[in-house]
This record gives sequence, C-alpha cells and structure tokens, in this order.
Amino acid sequence: MTESSANKLLNGEACHRNSNGRKSRKNGFVKNHCLFQQPQKYRRPGEKNQNAPHTSSLYKKPFAESFEETPLLVAVLTYMGYGILTVFGYLRDFLRHWSIQTCHVAREKEEQKDFVPLYQDFENFYTRNLYMRIRDNWNRPICSVPGAKMNLVERVSRDYNWTFEHTGRVVKDVINMGSYNYLGFADNTGACADAAVEATEKYGVGVASSRCEMGNLDIQEKLEQLVARFLGLESSMIFGMGFATNSMNIPALTGKDSRVLNYLPLTSHTYVQLYFYVFQPAGSFIDQRKGCLILSDELNHASLVLGARLSGSTIRVFKHNNMQSLEKLLRDAIAHGQPRTHRPWKKILIVVEGIYSMEGSIVRLPEIVALKKRYKAYLYLDEAHSIGALGPNGRGVVDYFGLDPKDVDIMMGTFTKSFGAAGGYIAGKKDLINFLRCHSHSALYATSMSPPVAQQIITSMTIIMGEDGTTLGADRIRRLSENTTYFRRKLREMGVVIYGNDDSPVVPMMLYMPAKIGAFGREMLKRNIGTVVVGFPATPIIESRARFCVSAAHTREMLDTALKATDEVGDLLQLKYSRREQPLPSLGWMAKESLLQD
Repeated sequence: MTESSANKLLNGEACHRNSNGRKSRKNGFVKNHCLFQQPQKYRRPGEKNQNAPHTSSLYKKPFAESFEETPLLVAVLTYMGYGILTVFGYLRDFLRHWSIQTCHVAREKEEQKDFVPLYQDFENFYTRNLYMRIRDNWNRPICSVPGAKMNLVERVSRDYNWTFEHTGRVVKDVINMGSYNYLGFADNTGACADAAVEATEKYGVGVASSRCEMGNLDIQEKLEQLVARFLGLESSMIFGMGFATNSMNIPALTGKDSRVLNYLPLTSHTYVQLYFYVFQPAGSFIDQRKGCLILSDELNHASLVLGARLSGSTIRVFKHNNMQSLEKLLRDAIAHGQPRTHRPWKKILIVVEGIYSMEGSIVRLPEIVALKKRYKAYLYLDEAHSIGALGPNGRGVVDYFGLDPKDVDIMMGTFTKSFGAAGGYIAGKKDLINFLRCHSHSALYATSMSPPVAQQIITSMTIIMGEDGTTLGADRIRRLSENTTYFRRKLREMGVVIYGNDDSPVVPMMLYMPAKIGAFGREMLKRNIGTVVVGFPATPIIESRARFCVSAAHTREMLDTALKATDEVGDLLQLKYSRREQPLPSLGWMAKESLLQD
C-alpha cells in the first residue's frame, strides 16, 4: 500500500477490496465518499473522486454519497450510439433537403432566404433527429391528482412523435415515481384541500395585482411570518413562482452597489434609489454591477444560472460539491481581486443548492459555511428540493446537519415540492427582506400569490411543525426517510448504478446509452410505473438516467411494485452495470497498522 492510501485509511475513509476478480483502481482500494466508516455497507469500484478531504469534526453523522464512474466499455458504446444517430440524422436532413422525406420542422421560405434567418437549422439538429425519437416520454397529459398514483391520458403518434392524438383511453392507477410530492401533500382530500377550498370561497382564486399595489393580502403576510418562524429566521418574503424567486432576486442582491448584502435599511432614501433603479439607462445600471463575484456550483439549477447571468456580476464556477475547488476560487478572488484593476471585490456570493435534483447529492453545507466564515463571503442557499424532505423536523438541509440557520445569509426555497403548492420564498435578516421588497422585480411587477395556494402552504407547514395538534407531519417525515433508505438499498442490491446521497429522496438511476432512454420510459409505463427519463443536454452526454422521486405517500407495496418493474426492465435492457464488491471487516488500529506495514 502506498503512503497516500495509508493516510486516507487513517483519516477514517472506508476502503474496500474488489472481490469480483476485476482490477480496481489505485492499489485495489476505492474511496466511498463517507465521513465515517460503515462496515455493513458495500461500495462499488470506480467512484468519482470529486470531493476535497473531509473535516469530520464538522459533521455530526455519517455523510455517504456514491457516484460510480461510467464503465469504459459503456462509455465507448454510448459515444458510438450518439455517433450513429448523428450520421443517420445528417442522412435524413439530406433526404429532407431534396424533399425525399417529409420535413415537419419550421424552415425559412424560399423567398426569404436572403433575410436574417429566423430559424437556426443546425441548432435544431438535435431536436429533429434525436429528441423526436423519444419525445413520447415527455409531456404526457395527466388527468388526476399527481399523488402516489395518477391517471394518464393515452396518446399515439402516427408520424414518429411529431404530433400526438388522444385515443380517448385513460391509463389508471399509474404509480407516480416522478413527481416531487415528497411529503404527500399534493392531494385533493384532507386538511390541506379543505382549507384551500375555504380560502377560495373567502378570497377567490386570483389577486389581479402585485404586492406593492392592491395584491397584498393578510393571508400572505400570515404565511411570511409562518415561514420565518419555521426556518428560525427574522423575516421572509414569498413569491408566486419558484423559478422567478431565483432568477429575479439574485440580480437585486448583486446588481446594485456594494451595500446590498450589508442589509440596507428601509428608509425614504430607499424609495429614491428605487426610482433611479427602475428608470435609469441600461448602460449606467450595468456599470453599477461591476465588482461583484458569484461563485456557483457547476450543477446549479437553471434558475440560479439565469439569475447570476442577469445580475451582470462576474461568475466563476467550482466543481460540484468540491471544497478544494471552492476554496481555491475564494483564495484567488481575495488574493488577485478584480480583473485588470485588482481592486477588492465589493462582495462575493457563494450560490449552492440543498439537494441537487439531477444528481441526488446533498450540499456539504458545514464545510461551505466554514469556508464562508473564513473568507468573509456571503452564502445563498437554494432549498427547493431539501425543504420539508430533509432534517428530523423537515426544515431542510440546515436542519439535516444541525446548523444555525443564521449562518446562511440568504435562504431560498420553493413551495412546489414538499408543500404541494406553488411559489417560493426568500428568508434572512429583516433588513435584507425589506430591501428586496423594494428592489426585487418579482415583488414589484409579478402578480402576488393566489390565496388558496397560500392557504395550502400554511396548512401543510403547520402540519409539518406539529402545530395542528397531530403527529401527521412527523410521521410523514419519518416515512419519507424510511422509504428513501429502502428504495435505494433495493436498487443497489439489484445491481443498477444509482447516484447521490443515501438520505436523498431523489434517486437517479443510470441508463447511459441514448437508445435506452426512451425504451426504459416506455417499458416502465407498460408496467404501470410513471418515471422521468433524462438525457443530453440536461445531463452529460454519457450519463443519461432515469430519476425516481420517493414520497411519503408511497406504501411499501407501491415501492415493491416499482422495484419489481425496474428489475424486469433492467434485465430486459441490460441496465445492471454495477460491479459489486464485499466490504472489508471493520478496521481497528491493529488492522490499520498491518495495512501500513504492507
């Protein structure tokens, strides 16, 4: 054993030997991304080493994530598959050009060929020749509540997925393994639905105004107070759309002068600033954005990426959940300052998510908070998928790690997942929220949240907090955790490759090859299982996957049915790529000493 391998072993990283006869990398040992040893769990070879050395003292419980590396043969065959599809795509484009094959895509008219083109023909190549082959796996119409089970409208295509026709038949009782209904509140019966109906009768459905005009209702202010109390922060602000919560508020936080994140108090001078902010020329506004740096995780959601770009700030990307990469960017930013002038950055904002919805991984929040404090940066945490789904009290990733909520400067989340509603929130210090009320485009121009939606959130959040006088919220949080552990364990035993953290209810299962994306979705639907399949460009080209979302509403029988179907389809499509290995016994100090001597 080399010295580096021995040091890793002494630092508490669990190592396993490969027992299946295949050659392992790095002296037969692989890293399993776990902060503490878990002798009873096996780990698979070839996992990506993408994280910095861990600081175990920051974590109060084991933090296990696995990202098994794509087998070389599978990667080669995947590239070959995309290559064959590309060749046939160009052949079909040739046939369409000479009108040998019917072309269904929008194209320029012959008399407009000398004008600026409206359609980029080459950019639509993927849509025409790859996406259309598997388009039937997306946008399926649902005609029921998207709960643990759902009903789908059957449709067929007679022109190879360019158009669809409804057959009039309904596929009933499809087990829903794709919706973000983590705590099972997306239902049309129960306390939440009843309260939403009462709110509709009292307030109506629409508000027809923004919050700063005639759309500020008492039920919305009640919800904001409840959210702040739920998160343990001073104040919060709600928005009618989760995507816009990120894309419209990040520009407000980093798009003004350097006082923004110093929590500018709400005074009469602020309204004067608001006037110039809205009506000043675009050029002068862009000039004011210089001097702000955003450090963004490479796998952040599109809403975070869009918000960062709209802010006009300098953006630098660090490797996913890699603390070495983040710390290097922080050090460089402080040491070198802004480009050309080398002046200090006015503010540095770290932007991360709680649960990454395509990877199933959980942010290493204790380490990020430590880095944020060390380098005096600000932290923006998107808890869209983690709020309600993580933590003993359902308060998200901060609760999961047992951290102080005040360590997060800007805490964002959505109500579309665990609460079965719509919209989003931002929470933090009172001065920050007051600033956003006057500077956020989402607050100034967007219609405020619908009253029945607000009531749905209030009721579900009250249940989670246990303030309804029942243990329903705690029971659902516990059931979600149990279902997640059970489902992930069974998939591993099955031999398929899954990504992410052991406690994440988002479970990506790797498909790799493009032909298997559509085949998996269709075969699962034949067995009455509704799943989400994802491919390039939403994922890396060789990492196409199916994504399961576990819910507290799923019974053990539903999960077993879904697992049985996955097992059958896995055998049919040859998806069991995982190379298992047996764990070493629990290593004491004597065993470590003997390994060091080897």
